[in-house]
Parts: sequence; C-alpha cells; structure tokens
Amino acid sequence: MSKRDYYELLGVAKGASADEIKKGYRKKAKELHPDRNADNPEAEAQFKEINEAYEVLKDADKKAAYDRYGHAAFEGGMGGGGRPGGGFGQQGDFASAFSDVFDDLFGDFMGGGRGGGGRQRAARGADLRYNLRVTLEDAYGGLQKTINVPTSVQCGECHGSGAEGGAEPVTCPTCSGMGKVRATQGFFTVERTCPTCSGLGQIIKNPCSSCGGQGRVQKERSLSVNIPAGVETGTRIRLAGEGEAGMRGGPPGDLYIFIEVKKHGIFEREGTELHCRVPVSMTTAALGGDIEVPTIDGGRSRVKIPSGSQSGRQMRLRGKGMPALRGGPAGDMFIELAVETPVNLTSRQKELLREFEDQSEDNNPESKSFFSSVKGFWDSMKG
Repeated sequence: MSKRDYYELLGVAKGASADEIKKGYRKKAKELHPDRNADNPEAEAQFKEINEAYEVLKDADKKAAYDRYGHAAFEGGMGGGGRPGGGFGQQGDFASAFSDVFDDLFGDFMGGGRGGGGRQRAARGADLRYNLRVTLEDAYGGLQKTINVPTSVQCGECHGSGAEGGAEPVTCPTCSGMGKVRATQGFFTVERTCPTCSGLGQIIKNPCSSCGGQGRVQKERSLSVNIPAGVETGTRIRLAGEGEAGMRGGPPGDLYIFIEVKKHGIFEREGTELHCRVPVSMTTAALGGDIEVPTIDGGRSRVKIPSGSQSGRQMRLRGKGMPALRGGPAGDMFIELAVETPVNLTSRQKELLREFEDQSEDNNPESKSFFSSVKGFWDSMKG
C-alpha cells in the first residue's frame, strides 16, 4: 500500500512554513490521539502516520530531501536524512515527535509549554500578618497609627537581582531557560522543575555579597496605617505590596492587619450597639429624676429616670452607639438601671426608713395583712 503524502496527512500545502506545519500537526494530533478515539480502531494507525509525517517535515534537511525525492528519500535503509537505521520507526524519534503535542494535550496540567513557557516567574514575596490591638475609643473614632513590621525588603546593592553589582542573571544551562527538564521513557514524557535554577530559568554566577543572591534582606519597616472608624475584633485591613519582597526582583506580597479591640471597663459591644449598667439611687428610682451617663465619645448624656423604676430596666439612647464600618447610621446605646441599696445608714436615716415602712403598710392594707400572715406562720412554727 502506497504511503499518503506527508503534507496531505498534516492538512497543509506543500512548501508550508515550519509554523504552519507545526500548527497542522498539533491540530491533527489532537483529533487522532488514541486516548480521544477509543471507539475508532483506525485512530492509532492514523496517529502514527501523522507523527511520521511531522518527524520528517519538521526537520529542514529531511524536508528538503522529501520535497526532492518523496518517500524514496527514506527507503533503502537510509533512514531519516541518511542515518542508517534512524527512520521514524525508532522509539526515540517517535518520542521526540510525540513530545511536541504533549504540551497541547497536557500542558496546563504540567504547568506550561515548551519554548520557555514553562519557566516560572520570579517568586512572589510572602504575605505577612500583623496583629494590632486598639481601644474601643479608637475603634469609635478611627485613628492613624504607625507600626513597625520586620520583613524582607529589596536589596539596595543589587536592586533585587541577586547578582553582584546588579548584573543580570544568565540563562540556566541545564534547562536552557525553560525552568523545567524532561525525561522521556517510551511514549511518556515526564516533566519536573529544573534542579539547577529551581524553576526560575536563570542562575546567578556571582551572588550579591549583601543578600547572598536572594535579592532581598531583612529589615524593620515603619508603616502608617489608617484604622477606619467602626472596626471590630476580626476586622482585616489589607495593604497591597507591603509584604515581603519577592525573590530576585519578584513582586512583593501583601500585609494583612488583623484588628483586636480591647475589652472596655464600662461598655460592652454587640456590633454597632453599646451596653452598660448605670447605678441609680433608691430615691431616684422611686421618685424619678435626671442622671448623667458617660458616652463612648467622651461626653455625657442626660437621661430621665421615670418614677418607680426597677433594677434591670433598660433605656435606649439613639445614635450613641458605634459607627457602622461601611457606612450607614450609628448604632444605639442601651443602659440598664441598677438600683442601689443604701449602706452605712445613720440613726436618723434608719428612723426615716422605718417611718417609710410603716407608712407603706398603712397605705397598703393588703400588704400589711400579708406580712401579718407570714409573721403568724413563723410564730406558730416556733411554738
């Protein structure tokens, strides 16, 4: 059976450029790959045909011989380009041809293509975390605060290149700048990070004496941070590009500031609401009156206490709570009354309280009858 024309197999015109031949081969290889045509018994044979065609046409010498003599150029034991026994049927040549389509089929999974596409970019610097404690007053009003952050910064001697005198790194001789090396075993090609350059595709011949070739040095930096009003414990503030410097001129990471609001001596916070207990004298609770309560902004608010107020009664001060972090109305402040029982009474005060008690019983016969019943019960128990 006569062989089909190599150009026809790849779907390109005779005299096509190297890029056109490669593009045609990749298209056909994707269509005819056996793994994608399990139900087509002819796919494997067709796949071998296009690989044979590409093995010849991708090589300038072989292509020239084929254009002149056709398939006869590779018959009679000459092999590919006159190499005895070196025809496409050799395992090494098949693996070489197959590796060209390997990138298109599995390139994303392996992390990059050929021709330098697999080379990693300069390593990005690490993100940093800084824990910042603020008072509730600071969280209410916001503040501008200067913090000191120990971090890695770009080396000033080599300007981040890692090379002495700021010289440019050179292409890695092991991977030729691709950042990856390949090992071919049969039909499979295994790709791994280059051990010489750690995937960067470049090496430094003369490392910088200041940073040891890292392109960065340790230093404590002072940063001014704007803490917005309304922050609470767990709020995270991101400062882009203020993290560690990248390796060998790589981009810096970010700095994340985590806020912790200290516990307050008076107020308890629930979101934008504030709660506090306010002591009230017994007479004020009974007769009613006005009291002053502290507010988080450092001022004081006058509150009217209704007569007959009991301990535990809550009262609302609208808009006296915490501001909302992302805008909106401020929260409210809730005060809980705590009626105080007087202590260390003078004789006169005790006398007045007894008169008050007697008056209360006289004014409330039902109450007096109740207490008399209780007194009679205890007397009977003693008898």
